[in-house]
Amino acid sequence: MALNKSMHARNRYKDKPPDFAYLAAKYPEFQQHVQTTLTGRVSLNFKDPEAVRALTCTLLKEDFGLTIDIPVERLIPTVPLRLNYIHWVEDLIGHQDGDKQVLRRGIDIGTGASCIYPLLGATLNGWYFLATEVDDMCFNYAKKNVEQNNLSDLIKVVKVPQKTLLMDALKEESEIVYDFCMCNPPFFANQLEAKGVNSRNPRRPPPSSVNTGGITEIMAEGGELEFVKRIIHDSLQLKKRLRWYSCMLGKKCSLAPLKEELRIQGVPKVTHTEFCQGRTMRWALAWSFYDDVQVPSPPSKRRKLEKPRKPITFMVLASTVKELSVKAAAMGWDAVEAIAVVRAWVEKILTDLKVQHKRVPCGKDEVSLFVTAIENSWIHLRRKKREKVRQLQELPRASEGILQAMEEEKTSKKSESNNLDCENPKTEDSEMGFMAPDEDVHLTTGDELMEESAAKEEHSEHVKEEETKAKQGETLLGKGSSDAKEEPCPSEEASNLTVEKERSPKETSRCFLFKCLMNVKKEGNDVLVEMHWVEGQNRDLMNQLCTYVRNQILRLVAS
Repeated sequence: MALNKSMHARNRYKDKPPDFAYLAAKYPEFQQHVQTTLTGRVSLNFKDPEAVRALTCTLLKEDFGLTIDIPVERLIPTVPLRLNYIHWVEDLIGHQDGDKQVLRRGIDIGTGASCIYPLLGATLNGWYFLATEVDDMCFNYAKKNVEQNNLSDLIKVVKVPQKTLLMDALKEESEIVYDFCMCNPPFFANQLEAKGVNSRNPRRPPPSSVNTGGITEIMAEGGELEFVKRIIHDSLQLKKRLRWYSCMLGKKCSLAPLKEELRIQGVPKVTHTEFCQGRTMRWALAWSFYDDVQVPSPPSKRRKLEKPRKPITFMVLASTVKELSVKAAAMGWDAVEAIAVVRAWVEKILTDLKVQHKRVPCGKDEVSLFVTAIENSWIHLRRKKREKVRQLQELPRASEGILQAMEEEKTSKKSESNNLDCENPKTEDSEMGFMAPDEDVHLTTGDELMEESAAKEEHSEHVKEEETKAKQGETLLGKGSSDAKEEPCPSEEASNLTVEKERSPKETSRCFLFKCLMNVKKEGNDVLVEMHWVEGQNRDLMNQLCTYVRNQILRLVAS
């Protein structure tokens, strides 16, 4: 039963579906319809109306003490679905388990041969029902079922003319205020629709159970949409004669236009729900003109809970942990335990990547980090470094002619300075102090660029400092792609840095690629690192970061 987990919380069949083997052993009339496979599994043919009727009668007898008769040529109700509806009405009217002494009154529009809603409501909650029916056969069976269960004092079955809904049924009882009405309307507008022609998605599998029911039970002019609209129009005249009006729907597409109709008519209180059972779904709509009623919340749009995703993991072997401990001691870290060592190296790697992280409370033998990735700084890192080195090497230099002219000007200024103060000759440093500011800056910048280019080619520590400065100029969100980006000019870099400094912490916190929880814990002699997805743009980014961290740890040991 695929949808049973989404049944009403109080439905007795939610966690305990009917035991066909037990029921077959106890009720011979049910046993003749069950089949036992070679593996011993007991099943029922839901395409057989006799088998469906036997199951309904058996469940009502076993679980509710009700004995009923249903003709095969009329609608055979399924018990779990009807029980879902009863429990939802309990939610609407605020019924509690101890409320049997408070008389609640309800109306069942088109009660059917089984009279199942009044029988369940009266048996479970002591509700009084006015049950209406237009079909002669259904009316006779309904009266018989009420009488043989000794519930005539709580259930009144009345025969009404065709197309009668609420107005005519309440003519004789003008002083009574009912708590609710229920209705299982005819779903289809014609025979073709009843057979699924042009009304059922061809990709859906065929129904798993037989469709029984008389003409008046399954078909009406305009189908369920027009039928419920007629109830809405009756309610607009009756208004507070009923505290809650409700109807069950067989098609989800009927829900939106009916809610829109209620909105147009200015109905103040409207809600809906879903009935899930076996492989069948139904919907229900309720509305009220009372301001003091409590409106149950409609079901969540995401009815099915997401399956918990497995974390992304990698293992740090004991031998690797030992090597990491040696390197940690060489760096002066006080990490001793295996978990602390791995955690320290992971934190260093994340810090180098400028990935935000902070420690959070966790279990006894583990360490947890809450990680927030602002920019993608781990993809094609080596390629980005090579690209920046190349761009620095290709920065434009002054031509030979300009350099020679500058040198001659420098020499002339030097001679002029010596002539002015020949008694106190200047050193080279003091000569530099007499240069024009622009010339001093230009020469110094040219010298630095040449030194930086040479240093880049040798992969010195100065390269790393320059790369760090270049990275600070990147915007927080614009560097997520794996392709090499065009290097901004120094003026743009400076402006970008200024903007980033002025950006508020709240703005920065809203701009992130993903957030995850990283757990480091012992697994025997080894250490297991887990990354649990929290939220973000793309889960693949977390996978990439996990791979990068693992590879960096392996490179540490290899080096």
